[in-house]
Amino acid sequence: MVRALRAESNVIVDLSELAFADSSVMLDLAVLARRLRARGREVLVRGAQPQVMKLIKNVGLHRLPAIRFEPALALA
Repeated sequence: MVRALRAESNVIVDLSELAFADSSVMLDLAVLARRLRARGREVLVRGAQPQVMKLIKNVGLHRLPAIRFEPALALA
């Protein structure tokens, strides 16, 4: 996360190989998004598996202003 916080541009988080996530992953993404937003940057999440997307939606992470999702990950 330290490396992501030092980034000079938006940060891409590739979750394509993540089969399971819990609240600690969601908290890390939320903290990262908050800190990047303070610097005028955002997080782009790509490749989240359906079960991970379900958790993202359940905790409301998809509503944070500094987090975007690839178009293929429609949040219907």
